[in-house]
Amino acid sequence: MSTYLKKPLPSYTISLIVLLPLTLLCLTFLLPLSAYLNNPLAAAAAASGCGVGGTAVGVGSQRRPELSVLIGVHTMPGKHSRRHLIRMAYALQQTAALRAAARVDVRFALCARPMPPEHRAFVALEARAYGDVLILDCAESAEQGKTYTYFASLPAMLGSASGGGRPYDYVMKVDDDTFLRLDALVETLRAAPREDMYCGAGLPFQDRQFPPFMLGMGYLLSWDLVEWIASSDMVRKEAMGVEDLTTGKWLNMGNKGKNRVNLFPRMYDYKSAKADDFLENTIGVHQLKQDLRWAHTLEHFNLTRVGPSSKLYGF
Repeated sequence: MSTYLKKPLPSYTISLIVLLPLTLLCLTFLLPLSAYLNNPLAAAAAASGCGVGGTAVGVGSQRRPELSVLIGVHTMPGKHSRRHLIRMAYALQQTAALRAAARVDVRFALCARPMPPEHRAFVALEARAYGDVLILDCAESAEQGKTYTYFASLPAMLGSASGGGRPYDYVMKVDDDTFLRLDALVETLRAAPREDMYCGAGLPFQDRQFPPFMLGMGYLLSWDLVEWIASSDMVRKEAMGVEDLTTGKWLNMGNKGKNRVNLFPRMYDYKSAKADDFLENTIGVHQLKQDLRWAHTLEHFNLTRVGPSSKLYGF
């Protein structure tokens, strides 16, 4: 009986076997992410198979919706489960009636710095799967210019800086602990000015004619103001600071936002699960930092109701 000894594999062969799968894994995650760093919104649209700015919202409609809104949910890379919850909450509101009235695109705004490797990989997966992630060149801090970078980056991302026209009528910044009722928001905006417009929840302040700033839970700017922010040296120099106060400061210093639409008290902080603590004409509920508060809010506004087929799954 003969015994045959296998010849050892050359070292370069072993290296190739180990490194090739790792290289493919890196390409899978990092190439999509680099595309978002260069042009996040266009890359998001490409990933979802739609035109720039569209997540198939309004696609297939024979007529152009009356107005268009980009909602940027400001969140952090590690909040994967929260983003998934918010996706579902807004997707369920995209009814045929809403799509006929408005194009409402929801995107998640993240900063590229810092982003640990595990978050970078998972965010890349989200970007490829959903096409709704904007990765901005900024530090992940509301007081370090994230809101400025968000607004100032959009004209170049969407092509309007080179004469591409107005991609949206309004752009919204909203916190990831705020729930919006899209139909109520759209109905309000249909009657609002499309130029020089600053809209949100503003509290009374020193008997002024209009609030000096809108609370950071969620506010909108008309597209002309977004373009002004992107081109203003004054705004760039005043980019840092408490983000909602700072946005109001830009507009006040620049004598902008003369058309101010105050959504208070229809945007408000969560109080309790009692039905009386929710307004029936609600536009937004803030301070949903715990999942239980999200559950109470979604249940109150009937987003969790299920049909007869749900009995098949034990409900």
